[in-house]
Amino acid sequence: MLRPNVVGLFGFVFCVGLVFEGVAQQAPSTGTQSPSGGGRGPGVPTPPPLFFKETWQLMSPPHAIAPGEVVVTNANLELNMYGPSATASDPNKRIWISGPPGPVNIWTGMCTTPFAATLRDKNNYVDLTGLAKVRWTTRASGFHAVRPLIKLINGTFLVGDHADVSTTTFLESEFAFAGLRWMKLDIDRVVTIGRYGPVGEASNWADAPDLSKVDEVGFVDLIPGSGHGSGGYVNVASFELYGTPVKRGGGHEK
Repeated sequence: MLRPNVVGLFGFVFCVGLVFEGVAQQAPSTGTQSPSGGGRGPGVPTPPPLFFKETWQLMSPPHAIAPGEVVVTNANLELNMYGPSATASDPNKRIWISGPPGPVNIWTGMCTTPFAATLRDKNNYVDLTGLAKVRWTTRASGFHAVRPLIKLINGTFLVGDHADVSTTTFLESEFAFAGLRWMKLDIDRVVTIGRYGPVGEASNWADAPDLSKVDEVGFVDLIPGSGHGSGGYVNVASFELYGTPVKRGGGHEK
């Protein structure tokens, strides 16, 4: 007859054997994932290329942008400006191109109305799906904020719910288009418009847009400027857009 301590030893050895047997049976299933990442969810999408970069050109001291004045450095781009302050006859009520100290930038301080600006590639639309993003250098004063603006091929203007509000200095930042919510913009007045949501909720979010073929991309300042000095305005310096070009076609396009 085995003593109790001997029985306990046999039981311990038996349990350890079962554990190792289980590990051995499971071992072949580890480390056998396919190189493509099978079993771990979809692969990471490839980031799109740089579609354009604009840093602006200042040919003289800071001033109101004159009608027809070219302030872009990229010959493939057009700067389109919207709102009453884009075309005001009084230069003290119009959008400015500004510069040192600090980088060359579009400055909304003299705008007496909300202001919007976009960049349009002359040869291509841009696909902003997937990992498309903007990297820009901005600054703001007061409660002003720099918000993204797009123009769809059907002429609809939309403002995204991303906002950059750095007041300390010019700050480079970036955001992705994926996941943004949008509001329609009345481009003549540069104010958001929309519809009531469920049970009268008044956020005015637009339906998710098709971003596979976007005509123009830029920014909007939804508050009038306060003039010279620190008060209320935005500065937009370098503007980089990462997206896939989609060739424009047809003679009816701009």
